Amino acid sequence: MQQLQHHQRSPMSTAAGAAAPPRRRCEGTAMGAITLDLRPGLGIGPFTLGMPICEAFAQIEHQPNIYDVVHVKYLDEQEPLKLDIVISFPDHGFHLRFDPWSQRLRLIEVYDVKRLQMRYATSLIGGPSTPATFVGVYALFGPTFPGIYDKDRGIYTLFYPGLSFAFPIPRQYTNCCHDGEVSAELPLEFPDGTTPVTCRVSVYDSSSDSKVGVGSLMDKASVPPLPAGSLYMEEVHAKLGEELWFTIGGQHIPFGASPQDVWTELGRPCGIHQKQVDQMVIHSASDPRPRTTLCGDYFYNYFSRGLDILFDGQTHKIKKFVLHTNFPGHSDFNSYMKCNFVIYDVDIEGTIRPGSTPKCCITPSTKWEQVKEILGDGGRAAIQTQGSMNNPFGSTLVYGYQNVAFEVMKNGYIATVTLFQS
Repeated sequence: MQQLQHHQRSPMSTAAGAAAPPRRRCEGTAMGAITLDLRPGLGIGPFTLGMPICEAFAQIEHQPNIYDVVHVKYLDEQEPLKLDIVISFPDHGFHLRFDPWSQRLRLIEVYDVKRLQMRYATSLIGGPSTPATFVGVYALFGPTFPGIYDKDRGIYTLFYPGLSFAFPIPRQYTNCCHDGEVSAELPLEFPDGTTPVTCRVSVYDSSSDSKVGVGSLMDKASVPPLPAGSLYMEEVHAKLGEELWFTIGGQHIPFGASPQDVWTELGRPCGIHQKQVDQMVIHSASDPRPRTTLCGDYFYNYFSRGLDILFDGQTHKIKKFVLHTNFPGHSDFNSYMKCNFVIYDVDIEGTIRPGSTPKCCITPSTKWEQVKEILGDGGRAAIQTQGSMNNPFGSTLVYGYQNVAFEVMKNGYIATVTLFQS
């Protein structure tokens, strides 16, 4: 498991095990003493199910005095697409679980109900003063069907649409539960008159009608469908040496297009900045310019599309496209949303339909060994590094082919793709 710790306004500031900078806390703010609105099937506080991970970080950045300690974890360093990306708030006892492919929020878990107080309608549950008991939950949310008892964990889970509560059952009272359900009438009370107190609250999308709780039941939480017309995770088809085609909006942007063409097709860029001298060119001994020299070329940054466009400073025509995968473990993580690209060669006839990806195409899930099977051996790689302070995961490797270059992380996944005309 790889873990990064977020301090103040830097979402990926230090690796697990590295020395952390001093923590800052707003004066008068007690650890964990916050109240968030509980919205069954929708979210908690500012965090809404289905939101991209970049938007979640934007919410964190807006309230640094509340979310001043944040852990970012991806659970499988070598195969980051297999398990969730997790943003955890240890001071407040809850975490957010993001689908690794779409990088959208699929599940919110309050794992320490004593730390986080939740507001539902006008009532408060959780926190140190209002424990969420079985009787209290039942009284607040109303009747429901019997839940599920996990004998191995000793946990009974009560379900409402888009919401579940997990209750630990003391060993001496396990006879109250059998065959995965509760034998006693609701609300559940033990023979001594006590009632269990919830140990975990889960919020998930209710449209799939799944029961999401602890253990393997967590895997049933799915990302809610995107709103109609949403451009998030839009397939961007790239034909090497020719153009980009955006499958939802239908925009075509070829090499050689002008800034006016790009504004017309994609709208105003999120940012514009001038390019430094190409680091690959300045390896030449005949080039006397220092590394920090600015050239006339400039970038249009479309962070919400995971895309940079480079214009020639003399002709003002597109000369490069840079596509970002936004994988954890890369120095640009959380700077761009994920670009859902489909790259194919000019030898392919016609245009590939959205959602249909032939074996010869390259996507964000394509690993480097598969790229080599498609394009052949890329030869020796150039090493790209920003120093351990900027990227604790170390350097990446850049492999060049005709019309395309791939920046590859140590786990074999593609970090960025640069498209150009040879």
